[in-house]
Amino acid sequence: MKLLFLDSISTGEVIVILLFILIFFGADSIPKIARTLGRTIRQVKDATQDIQREIKDSVKDSAGDFQGIEQSVKKTFDETKKSVSSNLSEIEKPLKDIKIED
Repeated sequence: MKLLFLDSISTGEVIVILLFILIFFGADSIPKIARTLGRTIRQVKDATQDIQREIKDSVKDSAGDFQGIEQSVKKTFDETKKSVSSNLSEIEKPLKDIKIED
């Protein structure tokens, strides 16, 4: 995992920040801060993965719904086509019997 802000921070700046944290918070509280920061990062990462999983699941469900709709439309089209063909043949039968004289 690459942190976005680490590309623009030099080693000297990191040392100054660590010294400031050591002076401001003291050596005793640094492990507590590190644990809290680690837990927070883990919770954010887990929440992000949960959101991504839910989005993927909803996309899969939508794809399944679209396939069901597509099959329903195809079935309706085929049934309509058969009905039209049947009705057309019923109409054509009497028309064939009519003789047209020139």
